[in-house]
Amino acid sequence: MVKLESKLATRRNKIGILGGSFDPAHKGHLTISKEAIKRFKLKNVIWAITKKNPFKKKTYTSLGNRIKYCKKIIGSSKLIKVKFYEDTIKSNKTFDLIKHISKNKKNKIYFIMGADNLIKFHKWYKWKLISQKCKIIVFDRHGYKKKSLNSTTYKRLNKENLKFIEFEKVNISSSQLRKI
Repeated sequence: MVKLESKLATRRNKIGILGGSFDPAHKGHLTISKEAIKRFKLKNVIWAITKKNPFKKKTYTSLGNRIKYCKKIIGSSKLIKVKFYEDTIKSNKTFDLIKHISKNKKNKIYFIMGADNLIKFHKWYKWKLISQKCKIIVFDRHGYKKKSLNSTTYKRLNKENLKFIEFEKVNISSSQLRKI
């Protein structure tokens, strides 16, 4: 039985999901996507765009323009796909998105986030179940390492399903870009 499970695991598609409002998308999103593909041997990364981040008051750019800009940022990359799922799954919750993509049993999900998101991850809808349905890859961000490693989520989740990645950071954020 173990050999069969092991063979199934090697045949599964390793899919990365980077969710967010991408308001706007930037080279930091692209960098962590490419790094996740390389380090975890992912088949691809899906940029799952949400209409509105539930933790923010508003978005600054229309959904259509954000999708167009994401596609422009990824260029001709065949390994990164831009998708909008909310109309299909009738939800903007990460748990529901992962559940939807996991319906295909060949998919093994890797949820990608920045260290700033790990700090409040314990406030997300069904956050513990998210960590049971997928691997969580957290990329260090400038100024967030200490808080994220001391977060409720980091302390309480099984480190088998949560990987904190230190790498050559891109010091940029969507909020900084909106101020320009």
